[in-house]
Amino acid sequence: MVTGYDLEWALDQVRANAPGPVPGVFGPDTVTWRIDREAVIFLGAGRALLLQLAHPWVAAAIAEHSNTLADPIGRFHRTFDIVFALVFGSLDRAMLSSRQLHRRHSMIVGQMPETVGPFAVGSRYCANDIPSLRWVHATLVETALMAHDLVLPPLSVEERERYWTESRTFGALFGLTGDDLPADWSGFAAYAAAMTQSDTLTVSPAAREIAAQIFGGARPWLRPPRWYRALTASLLPERLRAGFGFELDEQHAKSADNALRWIKRIYPKLPDRLRYVGPYQEAQARLRGEPQPDWMTRCLNRAWIGRPQMDVRGKG
Repeated sequence: MVTGYDLEWALDQVRANAPGPVPGVFGPDTVTWRIDREAVIFLGAGRALLLQLAHPWVAAAIAEHSNTLADPIGRFHRTFDIVFALVFGSLDRAMLSSRQLHRRHSMIVGQMPETVGPFAVGSRYCANDIPSLRWVHATLVETALMAHDLVLPPLSVEERERYWTESRTFGALFGLTGDDLPADWSGFAAYAAAMTQSDTLTVSPAAREIAAQIFGGARPWLRPPRWYRALTASLLPERLRAGFGFELDEQHAKSADNALRWIKRIYPKLPDRLRYVGPYQEAQARLRGEPQPDWMTRCLNRAWIGRPQMDVRGKG
């Protein structure tokens, strides 16, 4: 379990190694900024969500403590708001978001409503449990890189190692220490592969229902396009894809391939103002000493995080 003391110890280490209060935890010279600034990482958002739902504790917590189904857009904004604040926020903004996330997680506790995989009915779950946090962290790290490499030139071996080293710092913002995470990329890849093959990831009825509501569209106007659903399914391990009841026949695969072909052709040619996410552009404006982001960045921020400015919020 990550306690408040554990988190503060981890944040002390992050602050000591950060490039400064203005660039924040990572800064413009990091691989993390290079990857997470790309709007194309949204291609992996569905995969990351489903991999998280495949953990029975996470699915139970979302089903019992979240309004995802009632407010899917709000859930999208809250998730990206937290992630982008940790990555692109000023140092104070990142520290505040980390503490807010821990406090929110500390209230998410309960008991398994049924036996799923190795988790018995009545067993206790908590969102600040280290194995659960480690898996959520892994889905974010792995999927962002996967989505990047689908469209853009893949990272070199050296860049991948740098990315994982930086991702361990990202994990510290969840309260995870160096002992909680693999030491290098090969160790991380082995951990992720072992998780996808183990019964720790078992699609529960709750997870299947949440996925069906989001991807099947309880609200047709929010339903992801067919090609996006097909792409998401193709990025899942076959066992979990079947668990969620996602089909990937020849027609579905073709729609995903066609969409990806067009994205690969068009996306690299987009101007930076459209290609890079609003929080990254706000961070660049902050580095230039501008008091607030311009109108276009504020509009992009509303799309990504649901509000015009990342670094403005009352302390919690």
